[in-house]
Amino acid sequence: FQRKNKKRVPSFRKLLKTSKIKLDNKLKNKQFKQQSTAKKYRKEQRKLRQAVKDVTSRTSVPLEEYKNKNAGEYTAERKKEEEEEEALPLDMMDEDDLKLMEDLAQKASFLTRDISSSEPVHAKKRKQENVIDRYEKMPRRMQTEPEKEIIHLLPIKDKSGIIPQTMEKPGKKQILDSTSLLLNFIVLVSRREPQPVLTTEELLIQRRMKLQEKKIHIAALAAAILSDPENNIKKLKELRAMLMEQDPNVAVIIRKLVMVSLMEIFKDITPSYKIRPLTEAEKHTKVKKETQKLREFEEGLVSQYKFYLENLEQTVKDWKQRKLKKSNVISLKAYKGLAEIAIKCLCELLVALPHFNFHNNIIVLIVPLMNDTSKLISEMCCEAVRKLFKQDKLGSVSLGVVKVISSLVKSRNYDVRPEVLKIFLHLRIKEVEVKKDTEDITANKKFMSYKEKRKNLSRMQRKWKKAEEKLERELLEAEASESKEKKLKLHTEMLNIVFLTYFRILKKVQKSPLLPAVLEGLAKFAHLINVDFFDDLLVVLHSLIASRDLSYRESLHCVLTAFHILSGQGDVLNIDPSKFYTHLYRTLFRLHAGATNDDMVIVLQCLDVMLTKRRKQVSQQRALAFIKRLSTLALHVLPNSSVGILATNRILMQMFPKTDLLLDNEAQGSGLYLPELDEPECCNAQNTALWELHELRRHYHPTVQKFADHLIAGAPTEGSEALKPDLSRRSGAELFETYNMKGMTFNPPVASVTPRKKDKFLQADSFLNEDLKELIQTHLKEAAVHRPLDFAKHLKESSLS
Repeated sequence: FQRKNKKRVPSFRKLLKTSKIKLDNKLKNKQFKQQSTAKKYRKEQRKLRQAVKDVTSRTSVPLEEYKNKNAGEYTAERKKEEEEEEALPLDMMDEDDLKLMEDLAQKASFLTRDISSSEPVHAKKRKQENVIDRYEKMPRRMQTEPEKEIIHLLPIKDKSGIIPQTMEKPGKKQILDSTSLLLNFIVLVSRREPQPVLTTEELLIQRRMKLQEKKIHIAALAAAILSDPENNIKKLKELRAMLMEQDPNVAVIIRKLVMVSLMEIFKDITPSYKIRPLTEAEKHTKVKKETQKLREFEEGLVSQYKFYLENLEQTVKDWKQRKLKKSNVISLKAYKGLAEIAIKCLCELLVALPHFNFHNNIIVLIVPLMNDTSKLISEMCCEAVRKLFKQDKLGSVSLGVVKVISSLVKSRNYDVRPEVLKIFLHLRIKEVEVKKDTEDITANKKFMSYKEKRKNLSRMQRKWKKAEEKLERELLEAEASESKEKKLKLHTEMLNIVFLTYFRILKKVQKSPLLPAVLEGLAKFAHLINVDFFDDLLVVLHSLIASRDLSYRESLHCVLTAFHILSGQGDVLNIDPSKFYTHLYRTLFRLHAGATNDDMVIVLQCLDVMLTKRRKQVSQQRALAFIKRLSTLALHVLPNSSVGILATNRILMQMFPKTDLLLDNEAQGSGLYLPELDEPECCNAQNTALWELHELRRHYHPTVQKFADHLIAGAPTEGSEALKPDLSRRSGAELFETYNMKGMTFNPPVASVTPRKKDKFLQADSFLNEDLKELIQTHLKEAAVHRPLDFAKHLKESSLS
């Protein structure tokens, strides 16, 4: 078995082609060399001819020749002679003529020029300007440089075609210079003294000392800036320069410390307003020294803040692109730590300075990082945006974030993490706040016109009225409170963008992992949707439930969204939501004490919207069916879920008084209860009883026991069987969160049992009489007599007997 050689031998045709190219390049080099030498020779000859021509132009011509009628013939002959002179080579001339021309050429020098003359160099040219003067005005080199020779190399073949390659031929002087420099460098390296080798402990001590010096320097600069920002604003530049620390031993730590220090400094010294750039008119106007000083401080602060943000952005970009700097001071692994600190600083500035310059630039940097693959960075950015939404009362900053998130989702083709869309749930837009804002909107205060004052008021009253109006205007300006109309406008625009994002996802990517976040958001803001979209949205929600492609939690969000729509402005719509009631009734038993126990919060919210708030549209048969199924569900869920379900049943039994028939054993009407039927209207729930409550009375959780006893008594509002206010005033969802057992502890905690005291047994001597004690002591003190033991004696006695 012979192994094939993978390297292909070039064919003869290819070798022939390559050799042809080499021969062509050699021929081109030879021709180029000949052309360059010939060109140089022609240039020198041309210069000499020009000098001869200049000299001949200076020679005098007889006046009779100008008066001759055949002047044209003379000029023609003169031109012919000049052409013949140019055609002849100069080496054909006599030595005397050549010497004469060289002497004349040397006379035309810039030394003969009258320097004291004040005429401009570039004066207006005359028609018959002297050629020698023009030649002397041309710039020249004092030392002629030798022309560089070019060598043709093998060409490169590209998509566009063959690209010729050339290089300069190195001269002897260049080669000698490079060799001499190399030899000098070798000599210097050999003469350099070897550095002492430090141990690991000495290196650590040296690093610790450098770190301490840098920290003290950072602290001194920061303290100087904070003590007097206006006078020490230039020290910000010195501190910011430490972001480019080049010592590889301490570069990472120093850069992190400087980032955090600058962030804290900017949070402290930035004013509470946005600094705008000065106009041209303001720059040229004269102002006071204090005003000029303030302007310089603001200008320096804005520029340094901008450079600082650019440094943070570049740090994050370098980490994202896995790009090392030329200096290679910091390793690639350390880039992640630097990027995390930079992102943390950006998040802090996003929350702390929403009013200052470049805030929109920080938003554009932070929002894409919410979708980062790193969980730490994603959570950090999401938390910062969450805090920003929480503290933004007006909504202008939140609107900017919402716009950037919407464009990000669209640009990524809806391929983002669900946490990005869940941020919308923290927007401060609620139905109560919006309604309150619309009610509180009052018309602007109208001041009296001049005619009305003249007609209704006296002169003194008009004077007082003018002073009052002026004071009111100043108070309105000093109040600096944003108008309710502006707030409402911002909220409306924000909601339009949010709903546009939600509807696009519902329309285009229904099987996306973003669907739970979309449905949850629609459930929260559904009462603010325009009535025109209600019909289409309900059809889409029902089709999503009917497709059965959703998870249980997503289907619950669909139901909750539908009833939020119908509970608000949707009351005017004639829509039968029985399909949603049936779906919830059918899927209740999918809840259990395992993974779906957390979905109980959504179920309790659905029950509150579907049964409690829509009690006028709910029939008694439907209420009976839900109470019975919820009581059965309370047997196999966790205690906090059981408490929430029993609290919901209590509210339903109080709203529908006739449901107390479930506490009796007698049947009402015809038919039997069909627990397996999925239709709540047709399961004959009136013919059953709540036997589950008797089981729940023996539950291990004390709160479940209280609710079971309360419901068996008929859920009274007064009396001994009534609940305490801390249980009766809370909804089912609140009780579910209150008695949550996520900490793997019993909630409420079990009271500690006091340990029993161990019984102390008295000594045996305490039970004896004093005389008996003395007798025992005398016998114990007697010396023990050792007698031999004879077991055979006892055997003999027993045998004889």
